[in-house]
Amino acid sequence: MSSAARSARAPVPVLDIGGTHVTAALVDPVTNSPLPFSVLRRPLRSDATADSILGTIALTALDLPAEHGACWGVAIPGPFDYDTGMGRFTGIEKFEALSGVDVGAGLRRRLADRAEHLRFLNDADAFAIGEYHAGAAAGHERVACLTLGTGVGSSFLRDGVPVHDGTEVPPGGHVHRLTLHGRPLEDFVSRRAIRALYGRLTGVAEDREPPDVHEIAALVKAGDPAATEAFRYAFETLGQALAPWIDRFEATAVVIGGSMAKSWNLIHPALSVKLVPAGGAVVHVLPARQPAEAPLIGAARWAQDTWSATL
Repeated sequence: MSSAARSARAPVPVLDIGGTHVTAALVDPVTNSPLPFSVLRRPLRSDATADSILGTIALTALDLPAEHGACWGVAIPGPFDYDTGMGRFTGIEKFEALSGVDVGAGLRRRLADRAEHLRFLNDADAFAIGEYHAGAAAGHERVACLTLGTGVGSSFLRDGVPVHDGTEVPPGGHVHRLTLHGRPLEDFVSRRAIRALYGRLTGVAEDREPPDVHEIAALVKAGDPAATEAFRYAFETLGQALAPWIDRFEATAVVIGGSMAKSWNLIHPALSVKLVPAGGAVVHVLPARQPAEAPLIGAARWAQDTWSATL
């Protein structure tokens, strides 16, 4: 059997890098699922030095069993040059130390013979590709996937491939670049926006921190009208901003993941009422089926597909 054939059957090593943690795993290329007991997670400080950040990521990767393919899939948030592996994190208050740093070279050096190739992709694209191959986006030729957490991550897929250019998608395929009433969308729907609106509605003093989003969600269930309004406004606004792009892209589904998706019963009604107007085309608004594993599965598929294309 050739080395290429052996590599195609070997587990695919992946990294999912976030602002507070890094996850490493081995993904079975046949079943599209992480191998049991191979998923490792370690806290990561996005405000640390470049050496500390890269060291933590590499340490997590090196904890994986060594029997895996030579090409890694690496999901990482932007701004990032995914083709060259260079960080572009200036002015976003996370991973600032990696701005202008060759992350690919730094990881390959630390991983030595464990990483022959690295294939980087946006973390929202990784989530979307994972849901397409093993989750709620399966069977949809055109689908938009959102990750709702600190902000709004997004990916528009056509036949399982992210679309970043053209008039059918927002700039770069990123919903967070949209504006509404002359302001960035994340001024209306994000962790900080929901907290700020709840604070205003309840008259929380400016020198006091309003509750966090999960606490506001609990208040909705308890019948708090201000909490209910904060969620309704945020996600109706998201639906309003997103609706023209869903129509233009001709998406048949919108898949929702991220930490806020845990409050699905609060998000879904408000988002759907604006996203799917009465009499409009049917658009399925669906919760992610693989919320935790989708980025790992997507990173593995990206590594497989892009590596195979070079052979």
